[in-house]
Amino acid sequence: MQQSEIQAVKQRFGIIGFSELLNRAIDIAVQVAPTDLSVLITGESGVGKENFPQIIHYYSHRKHGPYIAVNCGAIPEGTIDSELFGHEKGSFTGATADRKGYFEVADGGTIFLDEVGELPLSTQVRLLRVLEAGEFIKVGSSKTQKTNVRVVAATNLNMSQATRDGKFREDLFYRLNTVPIAVPALRERKDDIVLLFRKFASDFAEKYRMPSVKLTDDAKLLLTNYYWNGNVRQLKNITEQISVIEQQREITSAILRTYLPQDNVERLPALFSNSANDHKTFNSEREILYQVLFDMKKDMNDLKKLVHDIMNNQQTEVPEPEINYQSAFLNRKDTIISTPAAAVDFKNDKLARDTKQFTNTYDDVETIQEAEEYHELETHHKPLTLEDMERQMIKTTLDKYKGKRKAAADELQISERTLYRKIKEYGIE
Repeated sequence: MQQSEIQAVKQRFGIIGFSELLNRAIDIAVQVAPTDLSVLITGESGVGKENFPQIIHYYSHRKHGPYIAVNCGAIPEGTIDSELFGHEKGSFTGATADRKGYFEVADGGTIFLDEVGELPLSTQVRLLRVLEAGEFIKVGSSKTQKTNVRVVAATNLNMSQATRDGKFREDLFYRLNTVPIAVPALRERKDDIVLLFRKFASDFAEKYRMPSVKLTDDAKLLLTNYYWNGNVRQLKNITEQISVIEQQREITSAILRTYLPQDNVERLPALFSNSANDHKTFNSEREILYQVLFDMKKDMNDLKKLVHDIMNNQQTEVPEPEINYQSAFLNRKDTIISTPAAAVDFKNDKLARDTKQFTNTYDDVETIQEAEEYHELETHHKPLTLEDMERQMIKTTLDKYKGKRKAAADELQISERTLYRKIKEYGIE
């Protein structure tokens, strides 16, 4: 497409920016629109994925047909089949009349499935049949119905990983992903950030009938280098806050910084290691938590061995730990901790009892050799799996909120329906 044509699309749908990645996504949407191919739109939350199904519908031969947008993550798992495909009267409790589903209502038009990665596996099977044969069956019915619907889906999940984890059907993924469109994150189109801020500031100035806010040069630099986890949606919300709250219409970096969450003002690595072999990046806070737990367990095993060696009057040298254990007398010298047997007086009954708390696994071992063999087995026992830790994390959060799933889902940063599925999967009561 020519730049003038792309610009016309932007003006029609209120899209701001000149990024090549953004222009490429718009170009693909317009080119694929006249066909009936399924489209999968990917991108982080808040990047504006909802604009692209509208572009595809508008430039297709279905533009005069219905256009329905469905947020799959907002519909409870127990009713989503009824919402999408309809139900017969009496098919379940509360079904007092026949109901048409979205695929029946949108016949001849376009249906946009947002957050398609949240669909239950049973619903994915039904959706696959619609895509392959244009057929569906209402809940509680045995009659097959036909529908002629263009499906456009969107997700902020890594769908390839979801298929490997068994959370999304591989055949459905490839059927939806006939034409992929990747919408860039805001941090990938830095030159557009100030333009977007200026547009939002102008809109809010008109809405609230006040002068538009403007950025100083240092504020523009801060705005451009911010990470923007929430992308365009977050930028719009912050612009509105500043427009309403600030009396001063010229916004400096000091003022702007008070509105930006400080954890993302400077994007630094979460962990650092001097050893190239030990360097590791983490994709989520949960992975960091798991690593911390594993490191703590390793430290405890090292401490048990240290105390065991002390009890057997051995001269021991161990690497300096990062934590301070108050149950042993440690003499620091450079990077080595030397712990002579004379440094600890085990005639003191109280200290012996305190130390025994760390060595209770050796109480029933009769010889030093047997103790060392027992310690070797204990140190190399199988650690907890990620599934066990996830189950415990969910159970702890539910206990914290006294079983309130919505509050627990918000705490865990997952949808309520995903939490419900995890509860069933792990058998949590």
